[in-house]
Amino acid sequence: MAAGESRPLNEVQFLTVAEVASVMRVSKMTVYRLVHSGHLPAIRVGRSFRVPEQAVHEYLRESYVGVDAG
Repeated sequence: MAAGESRPLNEVQFLTVAEVASVMRVSKMTVYRLVHSGHLPAIRVGRSFRVPEQAVHEYLRESYVGVDAG
């Protein structure tokens, strides 16, 4: 799915902060920092956040640093 495209909400898989931290192998605090800085989109549900799974994959893809073998 290209940037700017949106899916119906009933098709979006949301992850908790703990699940995002597990996928990214970082602390929950790191995920909160990414959400609060605007680098990772999230919705607020009560006092907690939910992050679209696709947003996590896009963030990781954009953050990938390739290493030249030269």
